[in-house]
Amino acid sequence: MKEATPMPPVVELHDVHKRFGTNQVLKGVSFAIPKGQVTAIIGKSGSGKSTALRCINRLEIIDSGRIQVCGHAVHDASAIDLRRLRMDVGIVFQSYNLFPHLTVAENIMLAPRAVKGMSAADARAVAERTLHQVGLAEKAQAYPEQLSGGQQQRVAIARSLAMEPQVMLFDEVTSALDPQLTGEVLRVIEQLAEGGMTMVLVTHEMDFAARVADTVIYMHEGRVWETGPGTMLRDPKTPELREFLSHGL
Repeated sequence: MKEATPMPPVVELHDVHKRFGTNQVLKGVSFAIPKGQVTAIIGKSGSGKSTALRCINRLEIIDSGRIQVCGHAVHDASAIDLRRLRMDVGIVFQSYNLFPHLTVAENIMLAPRAVKGMSAADARAVAERTLHQVGLAEKAQAYPEQLSGGQQQRVAIARSLAMEPQVMLFDEVTSALDPQLTGEVLRVIEQLAEGGMTMVLVTHEMDFAARVADTVIYMHEGRVWETGPGTMLRDPKTPELREFLSHGL
């Protein structure tokens, strides 16, 4: 009996290098993420973790190496369809970037209408579904200024989910929130994980990474320094990761 062929990775970085001027931020980064897995990237400020994340959907253009995401050759300027890539890969940042003059529902409806050509009725149905998903169904007609930071961040997640991406990227999405609001947002991310969403999280929430991530990547000085399951945060193998965990951020 033939063994099942392993599924190809949904996200794959191979020997990725990236510099800003004379500062080399990524020094040969390689990792692969299977469909339905949650990967947490941790490390000190300046270790390259957010740059690696931004390279995945070509917000930063790499100097050398290869990046494949959902079948897109992200590294290949001659072949990449940025519109299709951004439909397949959602990203949520530390700042919510909501339009203050639009209601919550209108913020979420914007991209499905503009990019996918959805009717207003269909886009509104999507907004209602995704708001329910993040626990904010009752806030559809509110404006961003009427929401807490945690609620605004959950709206930003709903806005990305409205495009029905295959992969979600989260870049330090709780770093501007107090502990209670952080908990609100992390619960939403955990529910997405339980639903099988492929996710890459740059995070400083070590307990959350240990509990939810299938794989944790510790980056140090622009390289993947140590990688393993969430349990590796309780038993780090390298002195650099031991030191990082002992000092926090």
